[in-house]
Amino acid sequence: MERGAATVSLAELKARIARLGGSGKVGRAVLPFGISELDGRLPGGGFAFGALHEIVGGGFGAMHGAAAVLFVAGLLARAEGPVLWCLNAHDLFAPALSGVGLHPDRVIYAEAGDERTVLFCMEEGLRHAGLAGVVGEVSRLSMTASRRLQLAAETSGIIAFVIRRWCDRAATNGFRQLTAATTRWRVNAVPSSPLPVAGIGRPRWLVALIRSRAGECGEWEVEACDAQGHLALPADLADRSAQAEDGQRSAAA
Repeated sequence: MERGAATVSLAELKARIARLGGSGKVGRAVLPFGISELDGRLPGGGFAFGALHEIVGGGFGAMHGAAAVLFVAGLLARAEGPVLWCLNAHDLFAPALSGVGLHPDRVIYAEAGDERTVLFCMEEGLRHAGLAGVVGEVSRLSMTASRRLQLAAETSGIIAFVIRRWCDRAATNGFRQLTAATTRWRVNAVPSSPLPVAGIGRPRWLVALIRSRAGECGEWEVEACDAQGHLALPADLADRSAQAEDGQRSAAA
């Protein structure tokens, strides 16, 4: 591409947008999925450290809330260090966390009496280096509270997740409640992977990137985190995508 007075590269444009939309720290460390279809939609190729990310359960059922929790636990399973998990009541199922790679010995539980205290504990935790990440479970997240968490995360470089297991109706209808989170995700539980014989297959989630600063939104059906915290594209869907790409190339030829 020729450079002129008003001509810049795509990379430069993305860098400018990142500086305007975030802390201005381009090239921060990231926590990737390890799946190119998802990582390619995120600036830097993964979840940015030193930033706040919002994860919402895709409905009012407990299974969607559990999927949101395990989605975050699997991500943090692949980061080094302890995890501060702030919540109203001790209702996390330790074997489920372990099943997606986050050993309970790595989790520091902060049980708060209300959501205001949950947010306070998160902010305090984000001021201390050495944590793999900070997680808080709330039903609502205001713009003011999210800005405080985003700034605290930027200062320490720690990754922060707010989980809303059961989103309110306003959030469900278009996610109209704005926050300062760098990314916002919706996680739905969907029927598990089929097996050649009768039994329970690997769970599947419908993961949607609803908002991303300087990134692209999208929606993917994935197999839930394994014992090392890794998601995977279902084999039947991956094969279907490969066949579609081959068909497009043949048509183009």
